[in-house]
Amino acid sequence: MYLEQIHEANDIKKLNERELAGLAEEIRTFLVEKISKTGGHLASNLGVVELTMAMHLSFQLPEDKMIWDVGHQSYTHKILTGRKEGFDGLRKYGGMSGFPKRKESDCDAFDTGHSSTSISAGLGYARGRDILGQDYSVISVIGDGSLTGGMAYEALNNAAEMKTNFIIVLNDNHMSISKNVGGMSSYLGELRTAQAYTDLKDTVENVLGSIPFGGEKMVRHIKRTKSSIKQLLVPGMFFEDMGIKYLGPVDGHDLKALRRAFTEAKRVKGPVLVHVLTEKGKGYEPAERHPARFHGTDPFEPETGLPKNPRTTANYTDIFSTVMCKLGKRNEKVVAITAAMPDGTGLKRFRNMYPERFFDVGIAEEHAVTFAAGLAAGGYIPVVAIYSSFLQRAYDQILHDVCIQNLPVVFAIDRAGLVGADGETHQGIFDLSFLSSIPNMHIMAPKNKWELSDMMKYAVAAGCPIAVRYPKGRAYTGLKEFRAPISMGKSEWIYKEGGIALLAVGSMVKTAVTVRDALKEKGLPVSLVNVRFVKPFDKEMVKQAADEHDFVITLEENTANGGFGEGVRAYLEECNYRGKFLSVAIPDCYVEHGSVEQLKKELHMDAESILNRILEQMDGQPK
Repeated sequence: MYLEQIHEANDIKKLNERELAGLAEEIRTFLVEKISKTGGHLASNLGVVELTMAMHLSFQLPEDKMIWDVGHQSYTHKILTGRKEGFDGLRKYGGMSGFPKRKESDCDAFDTGHSSTSISAGLGYARGRDILGQDYSVISVIGDGSLTGGMAYEALNNAAEMKTNFIIVLNDNHMSISKNVGGMSSYLGELRTAQAYTDLKDTVENVLGSIPFGGEKMVRHIKRTKSSIKQLLVPGMFFEDMGIKYLGPVDGHDLKALRRAFTEAKRVKGPVLVHVLTEKGKGYEPAERHPARFHGTDPFEPETGLPKNPRTTANYTDIFSTVMCKLGKRNEKVVAITAAMPDGTGLKRFRNMYPERFFDVGIAEEHAVTFAAGLAAGGYIPVVAIYSSFLQRAYDQILHDVCIQNLPVVFAIDRAGLVGADGETHQGIFDLSFLSSIPNMHIMAPKNKWELSDMMKYAVAAGCPIAVRYPKGRAYTGLKEFRAPISMGKSEWIYKEGGIALLAVGSMVKTAVTVRDALKEKGLPVSLVNVRFVKPFDKEMVKQAADEHDFVITLEENTANGGFGEGVRAYLEECNYRGKFLSVAIPDCYVEHGSVEQLKKELHMDAESILNRILEQMDGQPK
């Protein structure tokens, strides 16, 4: 009823107080209904309904700029800016993104997807505004989990110099994806108990300031020495000690209190942080009880919260989880590290079994890698489990802190390749390229679930920097009978026939099997190689493929630039190869959201497209 009145930005301002309460309820019902069908980020969005409404009531869009850290909590924002109809195609190919997109709406001020970026981006907006003499508000929303990322503190330090208004909203829901860890989490916990701080501080300052002949001097002295009242009331006062005005904590589900806080925040001549307390999953009992499970969810039954299509077979993360527990039992030197994702990376079981050897460092990938380097230098074998797209952040640390010293750090790279519905910011399509550029790094990719287990065992024993990259989704169970021992830099010949040689990396072995079967039906001889090692790649195998085949094809779920195929092409040129060559890889582009199957088809990387590309190149005619 009230949602029907929201067609574009600022329509919410037409509703009265009673109608606003009804709107909040309708939004939550709408989100549960739609996300139960499409999948998506539910718990985080249910938690910020009132916060988002208060921001839209307090500011003017698109003139004012709202920047959502990560952005998976922007669904209510999308609804209030006239994109309600887009939820039927949420995260589907060609449909609406699950994250803010500037190309989608002029109310989306900045594209986000990774954490800890919103303060930096907002500060850039604010500085640009001031240089141009413009007058609009900039609001950066950041979660308490994202505030564990180092980039956020770099931005806070820089923002403290501002003399004009810049609003930071700290959405404190006690969680990132999993439970928050570390000193900032503890500090915010203390702040949550200091409800009366802001009012009391202002009262004390006003009273002291009204004292004739010296009151103002007393206030200045208190602020200057930090000896004082604020530190007696709230330990540390971290933000104000940095030079950032602190307002809060504010009940994130109290629309009136939120609007009052934003009114006050707009008056501040400088950076101001509004500390908002919200409940992840608010209003939907299954998400309130299991916020981590409903962080990013597949389609589910709205009445119960149970998955519509429950998994019946193990995925690669499950396999990794099992082998890590076995490795932990066999070797007391094996330790596990994750960046705020013990559930997502499959390390929860290891944590429960070996808590003293498990480390969750928070959303801090750079720190995770250098921390692992320190552990390795101290005699341990650290396994760093991080999603491919998040490991990008730690390139410098991998290069400088791990590989220069040739330390035995194992990188378990989950979600490598196309991940689907989360889109550009989450596709794990660059790891082969950026890791291959680093000396002393070794890179493996398993063809099936058994090989992932074998590779992890090999990696832990290797004594050097080594990465095992594996995809999201169900673990491949084909080619079980092919399980040759793993040897550094050596591939595995699955079939050797001559004619066409398919050199497939990791997840693309499964696709290559289908392509080979189709070529065999056409009477063509086809060899198949499980590449295993992208670095060092097996030059002996490539030379043999060149000598014994007329057509060499590489297949990888990685960008073509800097990938396996590029390296093979260069080596074939060195070998004066005169046959045909085809590199099947992701072109030089960002890949949008959609199902993995759809994306592979659009990228011409599905079995049918690859088959047609091969046949076309063989005789110059499309088939």
